[in-house]
Amino acid sequence: MKRDILILGNPILRVKSEEITDFQNKKIREEINDLKDTLEDFRKKNGFGRGIAAIQIGIEKRIIALNLGKEAFVLINPRITWYSSDSFTLWDDCMSFPDFVVRVRRNTSISMVYQDELGNTQKWDNIGKEESELLQHEIDHLDGILAIDKAIEKQDILYKMEYRKAYEHCSRKVDYEIVPTIN
Repeated sequence: MKRDILILGNPILRVKSEEITDFQNKKIREEINDLKDTLEDFRKKNGFGRGIAAIQIGIEKRIIALNLGKEAFVLINPRITWYSSDSFTLWDDCMSFPDFVVRVRRNTSISMVYQDELGNTQKWDNIGKEESELLQHEIDHLDGILAIDKAIEKQDILYKMEYRKAYEHCSRKVDYEIVPTIN
């Protein structure tokens, strides 16, 4: 069932999410389905959206739902095990602050471990730039960190309306632009 997405200012967004240990728990199964449903609903309504953390719909558990162009899937208890030394900048946006973009720096590649819906441990190594940026953003959410906390400079938090007006100028300030997964 689709849930409302929490918006900047809601204190739950600052909560550090708890690990899942009981993968057979019926409530957790329902929460995973709610998270996937919420992501898919957002994508249908807005034409974009690649990932969402459970905390963004008020579920204080370490779950991320992703849709990289095919269908939603989840990463449970994700943990980054390696960061590349190189990085890049981008204008990041978020379902929890839909009216803003923020210029941040992210590592170009990461490796991680996570559990699938059955509780099996999985590895994802040398993740490419697009997914690496997204996963860093979503894992930050699980730790109560928002992209606005990572703004390179204070003036790098912009209303989307201002960003669109000054797009040419803004795009020269970053190394990378997010590629939508919905056409």
